[in-house]
Amino acid sequence: MSLKHGILGLLNAGSMTGYEVDRSFKRSLNHFWQAQTSQIYRELSAMEDKGWLQSEQIIQTDKPNKRVYSLTNTGEQELQRWLMDSEIDIAKAMTVRSAFLMRVFLADELPKAEVLVMFQDFKEKCLETLASFDLVREKITNYGTAVHEKRVRYWELTVMYGEGQCRAALEWVERAMAMIESD
Repeated sequence: MSLKHGILGLLNAGSMTGYEVDRSFKRSLNHFWQAQTSQIYRELSAMEDKGWLQSEQIIQTDKPNKRVYSLTNTGEQELQRWLMDSEIDIAKAMTVRSAFLMRVFLADELPKAEVLVMFQDFKEKCLETLASFDLVREKITNYGTAVHEKRVRYWELTVMYGEGQCRAALEWVERAMAMIESD
């Protein structure tokens, strides 16, 4: 997935300001795709330049002016094209780019006790993340009910994937700790 297609998908639900796109992104997609606010605004501008979006500036007297973005027909077509693309690169879908795993790879440079502390910290973060999915699920349900109820099922599938990753990481870290402790 690319950031631009995630934004197109959000705007497919209805027009939004950049702030609303950023907030919606962080409430619904952030558990599997992170983006900085500045990245989102850059993409909005680039997609408007491509003709995928149009915007309207709303003049406000008691607040700063705001820009409201909406999908164009070209943007809807791009979203549909991307969604219907049957080409799935499993290597990219499963790619992990992790500074933590790089540290694990090089952990033989550390004392055993430090490695175990690193693993224990990782385990605690995994448990916190797993617990946070209840809040993600609640946000998705609240947003989905307000906007597009039928989409909630698919959003829920992404939460299930994240939970599965956390459970797999917890299983891995338990095995890794046992392996290091037995040395």
